[in-house]
Amino acid sequence: MGPAVSAKKDSAVMAGIGAAACAACCAGPILGFLGAIGLGTLTGVLLFGIAGLLIGALAIAVVIARRRNRATACAAVPEIVAVQMPTVRTGSSP
Repeated sequence: MGPAVSAKKDSAVMAGIGAAACAACCAGPILGFLGAIGLGTLTGVLLFGIAGLLIGALAIAVVIARRRNRATACAAVPEIVAVQMPTVRTGSSP
C-alpha cells in the first residue's frame, strides 16, 4: 500500500504545482484583458452620459431661446395701420 499512496501524492503535488504555474503565468494576461474590458465599459458609459448631458443642455437652450423670442415679439410697439371703411351695397342698385 505504501507505493500507491506515494504515487497519488506525487500526482496531486504535480497537479498543484501545475495549477500554481498556470496561475502565475496566465494571471497577468487575464487580468489585463479584464481591465481592458472594464476601461472600455467605463469609456462607453462616460460617452453615453456626456451625450445625454449635451442633448439635455441643447433642449434647454432651445426652450429658453424660444421663450425669449416670443417675449420680445409680444413686447414690440404696434404699428398704426390705416383701414378703409367698407362700403355697403343695397340690393336694388347693381
